[in-house]
Amino acid sequence: MDTKAFLTDKRREILDAAEAGIRRNQLGHYARAGDREVRRRLRVLLDLLTEAAATRDLGPVAAYAGALAVERFDGGYDLSEVQSAFNALEEAVWSRIVAVAPADISEALGLVSTVLGAGKDALARTYVTLGTRARLPALDLRALFAGAAGA
Repeated sequence: MDTKAFLTDKRREILDAAEAGIRRNQLGHYARAGDREVRRRLRVLLDLLTEAAATRDLGPVAAYAGALAVERFDGGYDLSEVQSAFNALEEAVWSRIVAVAPADISEALGLVSTVLGAGKDALARTYVTLGTRARLPALDLRALFAGAAGA
């Protein structure tokens, strides 16, 4: 299967399904951004996925995800909310690949998972870095261990 051609051919279906997944998950910041903006964001990510599948170069996806993490972190988005958007796109792509070519899916699914996984990894690493630089209050775990001394 030519993954780039597949992603290009199924582009509208993938975007429709990913957008529906984001709405279904009721992601607060994405709901406030509006359908048009969510669609634009998904298009950017799908374009990066398509290009990375063709070139086997994860650099642009990782760079985008790192920059996106800074923007979303500063905007008050929770990491899980942003990763849910990546997951919605991944789910939309996977379901179409499996439906169209069940006998010839391993390379396509591997490419999609690798590319989006690299993006989610860059996203998470950047969020952790930003979170540790922010002066967040320390966690008080004493309540979790109340009564544990005698156990």
